[in-house]
Amino acid sequence: MTAEDIEIENAAITKAYKELLKVSYTTLSNDDKKLIRSAFEVALDGHKDQRRKSGEAYIFHPLAVAKIVAQEIGLDGTSIAAALLHDVVEDSPDYTIKDIEKRFGKTVATIVDGLTKISSLSKEKDMDVSLQAENFRKMLLTLNDDVRVIIIKIADRLHNMQTMDAMRPDKQEKIASETLYIYAPLAHRIGLYNIKTELEDLGLKYTEPDVYSDILSKIEDSKEEQDQYIKQFSSVIKRSLNKEQFNYTIKGRPKSIFSIRKKMMTQGVSFDEVYDKFAIRIIYESDLENEKFFAWKIYSIVTDHFRPNPIRLRDWISSPKSTGYEALHITVMGPKGRWVEVQIRSERMNEIAEKGYAAHYKYKQGNEKEDSLETWINRLQEALENPETNAVDFVEQFKLNLYSKEIFVFTPKGDLKSLPKGATALDFAFSIHTEVGMKTRGAKVNGKLVPLSHELVSGDQVDILTSDSAKPNSNWLDYTTTARARSKIKSALRENKKRIGEEGKEILRRKLKQLKITLNEASTNELVNYFKLKTSLDLFYRVGIGTIDNTMLKNFASSRSNVLMSFIKNKIKRKANVSKEDIDKEEVTANYDLLVFGKEEEKLDYKLSNCCNPIPGDQVFGFLTVSDGIKVHKKNCPNAVSLQSNYAYRIMTAKWIDSSQQEFIAKIAISGIDNIGLVNEITQIISSNMHVNMKSLNFESDDGLFSGKVNIEVKNNTIIKKLVEKLKKINGIDKVTRL
Repeated sequence: MTAEDIEIENAAITKAYKELLKVSYTTLSNDDKKLIRSAFEVALDGHKDQRRKSGEAYIFHPLAVAKIVAQEIGLDGTSIAAALLHDVVEDSPDYTIKDIEKRFGKTVATIVDGLTKISSLSKEKDMDVSLQAENFRKMLLTLNDDVRVIIIKIADRLHNMQTMDAMRPDKQEKIASETLYIYAPLAHRIGLYNIKTELEDLGLKYTEPDVYSDILSKIEDSKEEQDQYIKQFSSVIKRSLNKEQFNYTIKGRPKSIFSIRKKMMTQGVSFDEVYDKFAIRIIYESDLENEKFFAWKIYSIVTDHFRPNPIRLRDWISSPKSTGYEALHITVMGPKGRWVEVQIRSERMNEIAEKGYAAHYKYKQGNEKEDSLETWINRLQEALENPETNAVDFVEQFKLNLYSKEIFVFTPKGDLKSLPKGATALDFAFSIHTEVGMKTRGAKVNGKLVPLSHELVSGDQVDILTSDSAKPNSNWLDYTTTARARSKIKSALRENKKRIGEEGKEILRRKLKQLKITLNEASTNELVNYFKLKTSLDLFYRVGIGTIDNTMLKNFASSRSNVLMSFIKNKIKRKANVSKEDIDKEEVTANYDLLVFGKEEEKLDYKLSNCCNPIPGDQVFGFLTVSDGIKVHKKNCPNAVSLQSNYAYRIMTAKWIDSSQQEFIAKIAISGIDNIGLVNEITQIISSNMHVNMKSLNFESDDGLFSGKVNIEVKNNTIIKKLVEKLKKINGIDKVTRL
């Protein structure tokens, strides 16, 4: 570079720095300015020899990130300083976290440290989705240090997305996919809607460039007509608003390219058929006291002129979204018979919608209760701290809860709770408290007893009935949709399986002793291989529930004693032993080998469909064809939507299960001489027996004799035999048979 080039570049750097101080959303004190100046000097020094792919000096990147943090997100001086320093420790050998702490204090050092950790995570080469998910999870753990870490990271990602043109196409696509997978949902949840929209549009630009260009050019072509329409619509309302002496602004806001693309996909329509390509936003001045009153007054003015669509009214002023968003949304029939969405917000609400987190705290009163954003961060912490959650499941659940629409329900005392749409009574129980969820026995909605799987709707009042003897079972996973409930239930089920595994280990030790075999590492390894299992806990658990019984263990012992035969067999099979690491894993693995249908989990004949070729373990459903019996499709099969919408009555629920962990329904018939307390005795024996759950019972008495049928849920045959023997011993019972 020539001296002249260096001079031009230095002038551009100085200009960018001055611009940063000018555009800050929060008012910067002199101390803030000194802190930012100092951070700028360190960043300038730390990156002095670095250039970006495009050839420009690297310092422009931290300056741009700091500008996004200051202007668009509106964070404080500390955050602006941390944004300037976010790459220094990682890129410069001259600076460590200790140096940063010494010079800028603990807070800035914590944020920079968090950002350095995240950065080192994403450097891994060609991450697959599970690695990416694991990194995402680790990244969210930094929320515990300081939520600003994530916010600055989002700003960093936004600037990288804005300046990706100089990169290789494969790199562009990888970064864009990661942005759509992780960063856009996060920005949405923290309430940074403008940034989320820009991230989604840029993500689409690099993942589907043709689609992006096509929609962009169509938007540009229709811009003039759209502006004309907005002008026409606004002029009608303006007269009435002026008459009422409101101070307001009306803006037309085009929908993002990403959301138009999403509508085209989900509704199966072309660009011209997407009816709400823009929204009209009315932003009014108001003090806090009259805010709600003014919003409804403006609503009434708009609906005086244009007919509203009654099912498209959204009141987020009375019940703000969990992101803190407040507004009144209505859809009205505008000129030329077109539906138009109108968003009514005060200036305060608009700031919260645009700035999210920062404005949210600017307006938060000191005496307010913990708000939804803090609750969310705490909830997230809880989910993250559960080390047993599979990272991909965690991210999928996390995203599911990020984007889900909300419903509002009431506790028995009248407190308002927000839950994702589709949440059930059991989800509600877990949202109150984990302990309440774990001990749930039943639920009442609006005073009526409902199943735990009952889907809640806005306005329901929910009362949870608990019992100390209640505990989660695997069916609960079918009744819940929220990440919190599912992760708690999975943890409880894992603990229960471990407990059964420990009991099973002792039972196995005793049984092997009778067969003159000592239970040690070698014999455990042999047993795991013999029963084609994966971990030692698999083995102990199956012994605990009785799936592996005496006969099977005797067969194992006899195959073991015939050493020559087993040696030859092993040579022929050449079967690799399960590694020690896998055997010692503390988990019960599932070998999905059986497909069951309906609530009763029946075994029926079926065929796997060719359009999506489901494999064991996939999420599936059954479709009753006219001539070909039951066809099984994956839930995300291309034909699923049309089948489910056109032939809902022919859809059957289906799922893959592990037959060795499956519970079966068995029917037992009992007859004998009637006497008082007999039914009580029968039910006590059934209930207190291990792993037996009664599904239904029916008794009839006739002239001193009684007969009855009991449906029970058991894991295997052995348990039924034991139960029948015990029932036969009851005084007065003549016959007990399995039907």
